[in-house]
Amino acid sequence: MPYEWLPKSDGADRLHLWPHRSLTQRGFVWFVGGTAALIAVPLVGVLGTPVVWPLLPFLLGTIWAIWFALRKNGRDRDIVEDLTLTPARITLSRHGPRGKRQNWEANPYWLRVTLHPSGGPVPNYLTLKAEAREVELGAFLSEVERIALKKDLQARLATLR
Repeated sequence: MPYEWLPKSDGADRLHLWPHRSLTQRGFVWFVGGTAALIAVPLVGVLGTPVVWPLLPFLLGTIWAIWFALRKNGRDRDIVEDLTLTPARITLSRHGPRGKRQNWEANPYWLRVTLHPSGGPVPNYLTLKAEAREVELGAFLSEVERIALKKDLQARLATLR
């Protein structure tokens, strides 16, 4: 699961969430290199002829577009959510792409963990609500992971209260 409960520090439970990463840096290099090699295969037949020059910019542009799209996707997935549970305060910090940071705090006594089976942007939409403000938790998780996270979170909150 792309979330883990970190060891307690100063009496606080900490939950660390992140999106799935199916393509590692090494896999990125192999994919772009393999794509470049496969795109270059048709170029072998026209090497040494004037035909190679009109084809070369399109092939290089294609390789650059693939590299750019995969890099942008990787940067957009640079999301980390940290939830800290203490008897006095609950804090959610979301570190988004391009350094964007959002914080939310609430009193644990008033906190409600809600799983919306329908009506949200995705099925089994998980939210935290307290003090008239509702925030989403784990937007990047799958449906099954959000259900499991709700159970884990409610169990931790029950021991906290």
